[in-house]
Amino acid sequence: MPLFLQNFLTGLGSFALTAGGRILGAAVILIAGFLIVGKLLKMLEKSRAFAKMDKTPRSFLIGFLNVILKALLILTAASILGVPMTNIVAIVGSCGLAVGLAMQGSLANLAGGLMILIFKPFKVGDFIEANGFMGTVESISVLYTEMITPDNRKVVAPNGSLSNATVVNYSAKDTRRMDFDIAVAYGSDIDAVRASLLNLASTVDGVLEDPAPACNISTYNESSVTFTLRVWVESAKYWDVHFALRNGAEKALKDNGVKIPLPQLDVHVKND
Repeated sequence: MPLFLQNFLTGLGSFALTAGGRILGAAVILIAGFLIVGKLLKMLEKSRAFAKMDKTPRSFLIGFLNVILKALLILTAASILGVPMTNIVAIVGSCGLAVGLAMQGSLANLAGGLMILIFKPFKVGDFIEANGFMGTVESISVLYTEMITPDNRKVVAPNGSLSNATVVNYSAKDTRRMDFDIAVAYGSDIDAVRASLLNLASTVDGVLEDPAPACNISTYNESSVTFTLRVWVESAKYWDVHFALRNGAEKALKDNGVKIPLPQLDVHVKND
């Protein structure tokens, strides 16, 4: 056998035992590792402890673990190929700095998402008001929160701004107080007004008996007196109660001889 061919075969065998083995090992680690990570995450999703968690943190946690575990597999494969870990750390650090500077807004949203999941100012299914919008929370992802407004518009809000904003959560409590105002004419029988409105409240589904409804004069206007009916209602039935009181108040007052005033202006003419 010619000497050059012998040297070539020897070098090829040495390469196969060193670099080739490393490449093969790294490939096996990546392929098998990705499969194992996928199965582990599916098992985690089906576990009892995980099933007891809210829907919001479950999707966030699965996505986070998926990224972290796969990143560790890639680093392991790189070390098998012989890449020094110091170089990997330096490269990752440089890339992290560059990406961090380019994605400051996204990182703020990521941190905001973590804050929302930890402190839970709201969760999926809650009706909230924030940043000038009101709606039902449909999903909370790593970077954004999606809401559906009462008129069926979709609002996508960055988690960074939500975590720093004042959020009103209308679904946080099972009950809410409703203040219902209605104006009547001066001279109306106060007891008749109060009795009419309290009787109306007792007939509306969703109004709670405890705390009991209350009705009193709240404002003296130029041409009318405003009564405020305060009732406690089930949060889920808030708007049903609101419209029931709005639709029934005028009839209830008229049936008891109470007049609903119209805006009026008295003009006095003086003849010289």
